[in-house]
Amino acid sequence: MTNDTMITVQQTARPDGFPTPGDFTFVESPVPAPEPGTALVENLQWSVDPYHREAMDSDLLWTLNSPMQGRTLGRVLDSRDPSLRPGDLVLHRKGWRTHSLVSRGEVRPVPDFGPGVPLAAHLSILGGTGLSAYVGLTRIARLQPGEDLFVSAAAGGVGTAAGRIARLLGAGRLVGSAGSARKVAYLTEEIGFDAAFDYHEGPVTELLAKAAPEGLDAVLDGVGGAHLEASIASLREYGRIAWVGAVAQYHSLSTPPPAPRNLFDLVGKSIRLEGFLVRNHMDAQEELYDLAVPHLRSGALPLDVTEAKGFEHIVDAFLGMLSGENLGKMLVTA
Repeated sequence: MTNDTMITVQQTARPDGFPTPGDFTFVESPVPAPEPGTALVENLQWSVDPYHREAMDSDLLWTLNSPMQGRTLGRVLDSRDPSLRPGDLVLHRKGWRTHSLVSRGEVRPVPDFGPGVPLAAHLSILGGTGLSAYVGLTRIARLQPGEDLFVSAAAGGVGTAAGRIARLLGAGRLVGSAGSARKVAYLTEEIGFDAAFDYHEGPVTELLAKAAPEGLDAVLDGVGGAHLEASIASLREYGRIAWVGAVAQYHSLSTPPPAPRNLFDLVGKSIRLEGFLVRNHMDAQEELYDLAVPHLRSGALPLDVTEAKGFEHIVDAFLGMLSGENLGKMLVTA
C-alpha cells in the first residue's frame, strides 16, 4: 500500500456457520479527496466486535461487496469543514478501511483526558464495549453495592469491562464464565472475580450453582442459551438479567436454540429480564467517563486489550475474537 492507496474490507458472501477468510476481500482504491462539508480521516485503530458476526447475516446491516462498518479511531488528514481540522482525533463508525470520508455529524472528538488514558481506552473501556457493560450494570441490571453478580463470556471485551466496573460499583460476589482454563485464571487473578468456570467442563447450570451456591442478585449475559437458563436457575427472587447479546447462536441464526427450559421461573421468582442496545443509551457516556477516567489516570483501572498489529490482519483478528483467542477487547492498530 502507498500513501495514495485506500484499502477497504468488503464482505463477499453470507457465511454458512462460522465465517472464513473467504467471506471477505480487501479492495484497493485511490484515497478520496474530501468534498465540501467532509473530512478525510486516516484510521489508526479498529474495533472488531461480536455483533459484527450477526451483521454478516443481514442485508439491512452489511451489504455484500460494499465497505463494512465498525467503531474506529482516526486522525483528520484533510478537511473541507472548518469544525474538523487536520490533526484532530475523532471516533466514527466507518471502519474496516484504512481511510474514511466523514461529515461532522458522523464523528465525535476523542476527549483529551491527559496522561494515563491511552488511545486504546476509547475503543475499549471508554468506548462502546465499556459503555455496554456500564449501561447493562447500572441502568438495566441496576446493580447495587454488595449485590452478587454473574457475567457470562466474562473474559471478552464487554465481560472484562463489566468485571472492572462492577468492582468500582462495589459488587459483592463476582462470578464469571469463560471458554478456557487460561481465561478462567485471568478472571480470578487479574480482573478480581471471586469465582470463574470453564463452561466446557459440564452443564452450565451446575457449574454456576457451584460457583454461586447462595445465589445471585444480577446477571449480565452476552451468551444466551444454556447460560441464560443457568442464570435464571441461580437468581434469587427479584433478580435482574441484563441481556446484551447471544453469541451462542450467532453462527446458527437459521436454527436458534430453544428458549431456556426454565423460562417460566421468571414469573415464580419475580425476575426481570431486559434486553438492550447500547446505541439507545449514548447519554450515559459522560457518566462512564466520570466513573472510569479517574481510575485510569491513577492506574487502578488497567486496560484489558488484545492488540493485532496491522490493518491487513483485521479479518484474522475478527475471526480470532469469534474463536475466543482474545483476553479482553480485541483491537486492531495501524
